[in-house]
Amino acid sequence: MLKTFKAWLKGSQLEWIGDVPELGEQMLQVHVTFLDDKSVLESKTRGQRMAEILTNLAATQELDRVDPAAWQQEIRQDRSLPGR
Repeated sequence: MLKTFKAWLKGSQLEWIGDVPELGEQMLQVHVTFLDDKSVLESKTRGQRMAEILTNLAATQELDRVDPAAWQQEIRQDRSLPGR
């Protein structure tokens, strides 16, 4: 089974982040994939954008007009229970 560990590459050495593989002095073949810093920034930006959208939604008070009990009855789909 393949295991994934996070690390920083400094020069020719890896510095583990979080979980550290238990290798001892064993030499092991690895594949290193370089991640774009852009993807990390994009995910942070997406999170900030989502927070803005949710804040705007809360400010509009659109959901205040929805009766939770009526919504539940409308959405809920009753089905007969097996053996009853």
